[in-house]
Amino acid sequence: MELRTLRYFVAVAEELHFGRAAVRLHMSQPPLSRAIRNLEAELGAALFDRSPAGVALTPVGAVLLEEARALLDQADRARVRVAAEAGTATVTVGFLGDSTDPGATRLARAYRRRHPHVEVRIRETDLTDPTCGLRAGLVDVALTRGPFDTAGLTVQELRADPVGALLRADDPLTHRSDLRLADLADRRWFRFPEGTDPHWQSYWNGGEPREGPVVRAVQECRQAVLWNGTVGMTLADHRPGDGLAVVPLTDMPPSRVVAAWREGDTNPLIRSFVRLATAAYRN
Repeated sequence: MELRTLRYFVAVAEELHFGRAAVRLHMSQPPLSRAIRNLEAELGAALFDRSPAGVALTPVGAVLLEEARALLDQADRARVRVAAEAGTATVTVGFLGDSTDPGATRLARAYRRRHPHVEVRIRETDLTDPTCGLRAGLVDVALTRGPFDTAGLTVQELRADPVGALLRADDPLTHRSDLRLADLADRRWFRFPEGTDPHWQSYWNGGEPREGPVVRAVQECRQAVLWNGTVGMTLADHRPGDGLAVVPLTDMPPSRVVAAWREGDTNPLIRSFVRLATAAYRN
């Protein structure tokens, strides 16, 4: 059994869906299905029960999943120990000003347990660069939010968060249980500086060109609302602080937390980071 094939198997076993596993592995579904069938032929046993209702692990598959995870972890630890001996066991993680997220806290704990000898360097960025310095080579992996231009990058979705309108607490719209973008059409919105990724800018402006003050950081967004009555979007469960309120927006897609890294980067520390992040944010 090759490690690559075991990684394919673990992805299918965790997703219980060949299509989602293929997306996660950044490959098409047919070669993934062939790889799993070849693995089953090699082992002489079915690993999955396939039915119109979905995919489920067989008892044999459950045993292999436990063993495969252990083997993959051991392989990653071997690579990391060699890197540590060579003095190269470091990874730089970029955060988009959201490093207090409980998912990030769980991830830090899990990563420290898995790789106690790895030095993790943190680079926190403002809202103008959703890749957190990834394109500039300043970080190895980014824990951030989409959408942004993904050319040359690999992106793994970790969680989807509903969003809401950030308003001053005395705004009449705060009496509503929810809002639609049309309710905010005549308002001034906070915007990001010229040159900010257009996908990112468009999402946080509700898909429309807006007028309003330019901001770079979360605190500047809050102050723009407090001082000017500007509106904008934030996470629906966000605690905005005194003088501010959040009202859910019903016609906006959720804000997606993602891990992103450079396409083709095979650093085992990054691979381990993404695998642990997937588990940490699902919890």
